[in-house]
Amino acid sequence: MTHLPHPDERAALDAQAASFDAAAETYERARPSYPAEAVAFLLETSPRDVLDLGAGTGKLTRALVGRVATIHAVDPSPNMLAQLRAVVPEASTAVGTAEAIPLADASVDAVLAAQAWHWVDPSRAVPEVRRVLRPGGVLGLVWNVRDESVPWVARLTEIMQGSAAERYVAENRVPDDVGPVERLSLPWSRPFDRESLLDLVSSRSYIITATPRRRAEILAGVDELLEEHPDLADPAAWQIPYRTEVFRISVS
Repeated sequence: MTHLPHPDERAALDAQAASFDAAAETYERARPSYPAEAVAFLLETSPRDVLDLGAGTGKLTRALVGRVATIHAVDPSPNMLAQLRAVVPEASTAVGTAEAIPLADASVDAVLAAQAWHWVDPSRAVPEVRRVLRPGGVLGLVWNVRDESVPWVARLTEIMQGSAAERYVAENRVPDDVGPVERLSLPWSRPFDRESLLDLVSSRSYIITATPRRRAEILAGVDELLEEHPDLADPAAWQIPYRTEVFRISVS
């Protein structure tokens, strides 16, 4: 069933979600894209007109180019959308939210939300998704989450705290009352260095909204992890392991 957060939790989520506008360049530089297999799974129903909801800087949007006829990219952050337009000029962009989608009724075949659905108020977002979808349309949700079964990654999470996305996926909050859900889980890894890992940490909402003192403590903790953890003794071999969790929901 759809998880409805407590009002205090909702307010905290909204505040953290709004923080990305101030860190758009760091987000674009630091965040990974999505495996080709994940994108293929999202597009398996061959949608023509697609909405990338909570599109951010276009990490998923750019993978849609050449695969669908029309791309709509909607995000609440003007700065994030500016980054997106620079890399995906083919997309039609608009400032908006999942709770108030700036599209006409029955205008798209798929609504995709990458690294975004955990921020929304499902009681308001689900009716909006149903409104803009055509009959037979799908809601596709995708997240990149770090593989915390790897000891140094688990320690990284302890240093910088877990994210709303990681908690959402771990607690299986994906709405199962919207329609049948199909799921795909893909393990992969990405090379990194000190600078890119610090950028990744700095792009997280909790860090963006932290006090300068707390932010400095977290970044110092990451530096200490890189210098002292035995699994990171060879910088030339540094890889951060991910799982991409993909959900395709046939909206009824």
